[in-house]
Amino acid sequence: MSRQNPFAAVMAMKNATWERHANPWSVWTRVPLLALFALAVFLRGPLGIWLWPVLGLLVLWAIVNPRAFPPPASTDNWASKGVLGERVWLNRGKIPIPRHHARRALGLSLASAACLVPLAWGLYALDPWATAFGALGSSALKLWFVDRMVRLYEDMKDADPEYASWLKRRP
Repeated sequence: MSRQNPFAAVMAMKNATWERHANPWSVWTRVPLLALFALAVFLRGPLGIWLWPVLGLLVLWAIVNPRAFPPPASTDNWASKGVLGERVWLNRGKIPIPRHHARRALGLSLASAACLVPLAWGLYALDPWATAFGALGSSALKLWFVDRMVRLYEDMKDADPEYASWLKRRP
C-alpha cells in the first residue's frame, strides 16, 4: 500500500477529483480566493457578524472547488497542465523530479508564504497597502508556481505512463 501525500489526503484528492480539478474553470475560480478572504477580513468592521458566513463560504468553496466542475475535454492548456504538474510535484517522493524544478518550486512556495507576513500585519492593523501587497504578492507568486508546475509536467509527462495518460488533446 502506497502512502498518500498529506495534502491530497486532507482534500480527499482521488484520481477522479484530480481529473475534475484539471478543468480550467476549477483553476481560475480558485485564483481570487486569497484576495477575497483578505477583503472579507479587512472589512470585518462593516461586515460584523456576516464575516463568519462569508469566511465559511470561502472555505467551503476551497473544499468543493476541485469537485465542482466536470473533467475537461482537453488538458492541453496552461491551467490544466498546472494541475497535472502539481500532481507530479506531490508524487515526487515516488518518482523523483529534476533538481532545478524542486529548487524553483520550493523557492516560490517560500516567497509566497513570506508574503503572508505583510498580509497578516495588514489585516491586523487594517493597513490597506500591506494587505494588498501581501495578498497580491502571494497570489502572483502562486501563479508563478503554477507556471513552474506546467514546465514540470512538460518535462515529466514521459517519465511514467500514468503521467502521459493525463494529457488529453482535443480531437
